[in-house]
Amino acid sequence: MRHSSRAEVDPFIVMDVMEAARAAEEAGRHIIHMEVGQPGTGAPLAARARLAAEMDAGPLGYTVALGRPDLRAGIAALYDEWYGLDLDPARIVVTAGASGAFLLAFSALFDAGEKVALGEPCYPSYRQILRALSLEPVGLQTDLASRYQPLPAQLTDDLAGLVVASPANPTGTMLDADAIRELSDACTARDIALISDEIYHGLQYEGRAVSALEITDQVYVLNSFSKYFSMTGWRLGWMVVPPDHVRLIERLAQNMFICPPHVAQVAALGALSPEGRAELDGHRAVYAANRALMLDGLTKAGFTKTAPADGAFYVYADVSDWTNDSRAFCAEILEQAGVAATPGLDFDPHRGHQTLRFSYARSTADIEEGIARLQAFMAARRA
Repeated sequence: MRHSSRAEVDPFIVMDVMEAARAAEEAGRHIIHMEVGQPGTGAPLAARARLAAEMDAGPLGYTVALGRPDLRAGIAALYDEWYGLDLDPARIVVTAGASGAFLLAFSALFDAGEKVALGEPCYPSYRQILRALSLEPVGLQTDLASRYQPLPAQLTDDLAGLVVASPANPTGTMLDADAIRELSDACTARDIALISDEIYHGLQYEGRAVSALEITDQVYVLNSFSKYFSMTGWRLGWMVVPPDHVRLIERLAQNMFICPPHVAQVAALGALSPEGRAELDGHRAVYAANRALMLDGLTKAGFTKTAPADGAFYVYADVSDWTNDSRAFCAEILEQAGVAATPGLDFDPHRGHQTLRFSYARSTADIEEGIARLQAFMAARRA
């Protein structure tokens, strides 16, 4: 049967790694998961309790397309707490995961064939969603000198958009206020739409994360309940858009999704409660401990070239001293050490054959065991 050229996107390699790890576990092996960007914890107790109470009260039908007003107000209150922003809840759009937010944002901002810039390495689905919408992703090569973030000088007049992420996946690096302002000013000067991925806000270890909304209202800011809120499988995200784009997004959301999942919206209200937030802040303390273990342990294993891991729960390592085939190297680590890691090819199609991403989102015991296995594997490899 015929198919569109838009459907011919690249695979998400980390999903292949997850499948290989699952097969190994099914065969009886114990695998330490450092491949997937998923918290080892679930939704907070307050989220589950809120959902149970509302399910007992009656059916959960459609909500309005932009999400429950009480949830949008709760998210606005979070912006006041985290950034001191008095944000109008009307500008908040609750979405079917952050992926749904990207579909809405890209559809609202760009016409087919236009170019959208991404700092590489970056989250791979940016690139594939753009291609599926007949848009052209343009990779801006970054390095340690720029903290793996794009620079204003890299922007060109033929670009329609720029996607930035802070903290970034896979590197964990963050943009400070000055860097965001410089990028925002450069985008404004060239009529480039700025999209700020802030999905890992709430998970930062070197200073606080700065929201692009502290700098400008002429930006689409995307976030999610998956990472800090530990609700990956609930598939709920949100974005903040300029006031004159709310109705634009609403019309798209009505037709694409009808509404975000109602059960997830109810659970999110519980996660935003003081009880839910206290549990979630406890998770962050675990990640902070895991981060210290990971940075020290990887260095001792021989992975000495790593990106600054300011936030999120990843360490991105240059492994060019050990391999020129990161995918094969990951398969070797999985087979011999029982540790699942992600090859950098997912994040950087040009240089990712020499990089790996390690996640420290699991329990501290898992991280300790995984590091011990990696150190033993690398010692044997050097012998």
